[in-house]
Amino acid sequence: MFIVRDIFNLQFGKYKDAKALFDEAKNKKMLPDTNSLRLLTDFTGDSYRMIMELSFDTLSDYEKSMTSSLNEEEWKKWYERFKPLVRTSSREILKQVG
Repeated sequence: MFIVRDIFNLQFGKYKDAKALFDEAKNKKMLPDTNSLRLLTDFTGDSYRMIMELSFDTLSDYEKSMTSSLNEEEWKKWYERFKPLVRTSSREILKQVG
């Protein structure tokens, strides 16, 4: 199994706005199709850090999910509203070994 973490360092004071947009995307089923989805926030690291954690059986499943969901017009419009809330972002792709 592979765990993908998209890490968003948000603009100061924009956590509530970003959380509301994630809730909207989840309710409209715009997020990648996956075995699991968790939205996390970090209380010890950088302020206003939001982490979207997804798991996939294979990297191929991850790639298929990303190419299908992120090409949708509704997703693109949502993403344009989300981008101004983010200072920086990064991605981790981890393989579960135990």
